[in-house]
Amino acid sequence: MKRLKKTSRGPWTGKEKWGCQGEKVRKQNEKDHTGEQQKTEHSTHSERKRRDSFGMFDGYDSCSEDTSSSSSSDESEEEVAPLPSSLPIIKNNGQVYTYPDGKSGMATCEMCGMVGVRDAFYSKTKRFCSVSCSRSYSSNSKKASILARLQGKPPTKKAKVLQKQPLVAKLAAYAQYQATLQSQAKTKSAVSLEGFSWGNYINSNSFIAAPVTCFKHAPMGTCWGDISENVRVEVPNTDCSLPTKVFWIAGIVKLAGYNALLRYEGFESDSSLDFWCNICGSDIHPVGWCAASGKPLVPPRTIQHKYTNWKAFLVKRLTGAKTLPPDFSQKVSESMQYPFKPSMRVEVVDKTHLCRTRVAIVESVIGGRLRLVYEESEDKTDDFWCHMYSPLIHHIGWSRSIGHRFKRSDITKKQDGHFDTPPHLFAKVKEVDQSGEWYKEGMKLEAIDPLNLSAICVATIRKVLADGFLMIGIDGSEAADGSDWFCYHATSPSIFPVGFCEINMIELTPPRGYTKLPFKWFDYLRETGSIAAPVKLFNKDVPNHGFRVGMKLEAVDLMEPRLVCVATVTRIIHRLLRIHFDGWEEEYDQWVDCESPDLYPVGWCQLTGYQLQPPAPQTSRESQSGSSKQKKKAKSQQYKGHKKMTPLQLKEELLDGEEYSFLQGASDQESNGSASYYIKQEP
Repeated sequence: MKRLKKTSRGPWTGKEKWGCQGEKVRKQNEKDHTGEQQKTEHSTHSERKRRDSFGMFDGYDSCSEDTSSSSSSDESEEEVAPLPSSLPIIKNNGQVYTYPDGKSGMATCEMCGMVGVRDAFYSKTKRFCSVSCSRSYSSNSKKASILARLQGKPPTKKAKVLQKQPLVAKLAAYAQYQATLQSQAKTKSAVSLEGFSWGNYINSNSFIAAPVTCFKHAPMGTCWGDISENVRVEVPNTDCSLPTKVFWIAGIVKLAGYNALLRYEGFESDSSLDFWCNICGSDIHPVGWCAASGKPLVPPRTIQHKYTNWKAFLVKRLTGAKTLPPDFSQKVSESMQYPFKPSMRVEVVDKTHLCRTRVAIVESVIGGRLRLVYEESEDKTDDFWCHMYSPLIHHIGWSRSIGHRFKRSDITKKQDGHFDTPPHLFAKVKEVDQSGEWYKEGMKLEAIDPLNLSAICVATIRKVLADGFLMIGIDGSEAADGSDWFCYHATSPSIFPVGFCEINMIELTPPRGYTKLPFKWFDYLRETGSIAAPVKLFNKDVPNHGFRVGMKLEAVDLMEPRLVCVATVTRIIHRLLRIHFDGWEEEYDQWVDCESPDLYPVGWCQLTGYQLQPPAPQTSRESQSGSSKQKKKAKSQQYKGHKKMTPLQLKEELLDGEEYSFLQGASDQESNGSASYYIKQEP
């Protein structure tokens, strides 16, 4: 592979803060700077000797040697402070390592608000200062989440170190982590110091991730192509002592969403230096990119002795091999361009009254997810999160056009810079013919309860709107004023014909207060004098979605739609997926459509810059199991007590200490496909 002229570049990531390998940590900046210069000169000289014997470095004649300047500047930005008394002092070759006192080393307890050293905090995610705070938070999680929604709090960054810590910080943190493990007698494997890692999580448990092609709304979802195992790419070579960024060929060993487990070419079956990376990242290139860009291909130091002619080796290994398309990075960039822009106006469901919509302003766009701020919110804290293809948002004037309830804004004039979103940008629903046999008010059906997404309930059509939209109410728990009715389209995959749950062995939630158990539809229809909605009117299409039970993915917690969490597909019924949030009780599971825009491939958060919520730590799981009986008891009683409360009553009850579930809206993406339902007939 012919090399082009190498252009001068700075050092590569990973060693700039601590000099070249083998150099001891200096106590004085002047000695450190001098040592780096000497080490750089020696390293460059030795690399020039080695390259002469490889025969593939033609044109690689001017490797930049001025690497100490950026190293010293980076090092000066992170001052090293004395180690807190709660952390042990680590000594190595007589050098005392200390802990950095900076933002990346501090944490705030999410329960009591105490600020302290992050790695002295409790739990794997370092969210709490003590066991007491961790358990108190878990027991009050429902109450806290409801209040957060009512107050419109934005996403918080939990358990993630945003700045790379120096080596000494990692050593100190690791020592503290080991001490914590011993003191608490934990049996779980250690969590990465940098936070949750999809690669480690999948490798250690042999998990399988849903392929990118399952998510048509995600970047590259429709143009992923045949990227699979054994595809070759050019990636940075981290097993090299050169003072500049160099590359080498690697092959995909395993795919997990956007993430790929890579192995450097030449390692054969040796997995010692395998590493995970996001295949859509800026450092991943098709084979041939280095030659076209004048970048050096340097074999990893570990295997340099294996061959004398690396050029011939690469020609032999790469002949007939697959690589990424030449325009792969361009496609990634294009697929991450979103038509929604800040200051656009939309109509969105009112999270305090699901039966109506309100005007909201697009505040920010992250990976296609919109942070919407209700127009009347002066301090911009009354917000709502959803995807741009969510069925919960519509163009201005949509509510009036179909007869949906709408809350008029006190703001009579649009603010400067705000403008209505073009109607063609919103998700399209399937056209329906309402002229023949159609839904009627009072018809019975089964529907996912938007106030409890883990339940499919007995429901009633309360109002028929235009363009195929329906207002649905949950039997036995409706508010007197209909404020908890919610809008589903007739083709929505979140509504089902009578008997759907029984046929598919799903637990159907009966009306609250209904005493004739087990629930029988034919008895209930006769008692209420109602009729079931015709089966032929429901959406029976099931696409070939590609999901399988056990697949991992990243999913929005629709009870907290600002959060994207590590999740698993635990059940598949036609196009309906049961989503479980790893580390949490099953009562938090949610029914979601296979084409919902609230599901994403593994690595989506990393690719788009969104905050990923890792699995609940062991402490949270222990506290959940200790209180699960009480939670389940309260959950079963919510259908036997009084009717659902209005948001104002709900907030008052929360302040009094009661636990309730409250959701900001429905969830599932309306979509199409092919299959059929079968309803049992009884005499």
